Amino acid sequence: MRSRRALLYVPGDDPNKISKAAALGVDSVCLDMEDGVAINRKAEARNQIFLALTSLGFGSSERLARINAVGSGLERDDLLAVLPARPDGIVIPKVETGEQVRWASQQLAAFEHEHRWPDGSIRLIVQTETARAIINLPQIVSADPRLDAVIFGAEDFANDIGAIRTREAWEVFYARSAVVTYTAAHGLQAIDMVFVDYKDPGSLKQEAIQGAKMGFAGKQIIHPSQVAPVQEAFTPSDEAIANALRIVELSAGFQEAGKGAFGVDGKMVDAPVVKAAERVLARARAAGKIPPLQ
Repeated sequence: MRSRRALLYVPGDDPNKISKAAALGVDSVCLDMEDGVAINRKAEARNQIFLALTSLGFGSSERLARINAVGSGLERDDLLAVLPARPDGIVIPKVETGEQVRWASQQLAAFEHEHRWPDGSIRLIVQTETARAIINLPQIVSADPRLDAVIFGAEDFANDIGAIRTREAWEVFYARSAVVTYTAAHGLQAIDMVFVDYKDPGSLKQEAIQGAKMGFAGKQIIHPSQVAPVQEAFTPSDEAIANALRIVELSAGFQEAGKGAFGVDGKMVDAPVVKAAERVLARARAAGKIPPLQ
């Protein structure tokens, strides 16, 4: 699965912002037709996104398009407008059921078949933003093999449950943990909440590091200045990579010798520690810090 350390939202009706985003080197650029676009600008957003996807070079960045919610009455026209440009993936907001995921996947499958594109080539990412979505996570994460990741929307979730958003974010901690837990159980990525104060890079970095420690694969961002600190926070350090390589290499040797546990620097290393080291290396490969497995 590709690296999604930072997922940058860009209003789909603003060609200047789209052009700038394409050159940032961010892992994922999400061209928005939903909350970032006024009702009377939806058609313009569709047109601009199609033009951007067919004319701009995005380098190594993933090219995503966020449609309006399934059931909004706008979702089908959104898909018909942008799918001919063959984005890498579609982001579906406000998902609350597995059926919504399956509906979207069926639309993509029909389009792939019609254009003779490989099955599953357009990926799905969904946003969970309500109490109902968190309760229904088991059916959402298992809904369709096209699904790659689940995004947690803290602002909408807090509003839905009547909570007051705070910098400490304890009011959304349960939901954040649930998203990480259920995605991990199904081999999916979890993408963490937006940090809305883009003029506070220190607190942004702190929150991103916390998300990485919780098990999130990346974080949503809303401003170009957030790209570097967030991607750095979700990239294993050189020290962490070196330690993980050492653990994995030593483990292989001890396994051949018939030993399941061993000591390193006065600490016991067993299967969970080895698996954690392997996850560090997987993230490092996805971020391009070490060569891929042959």
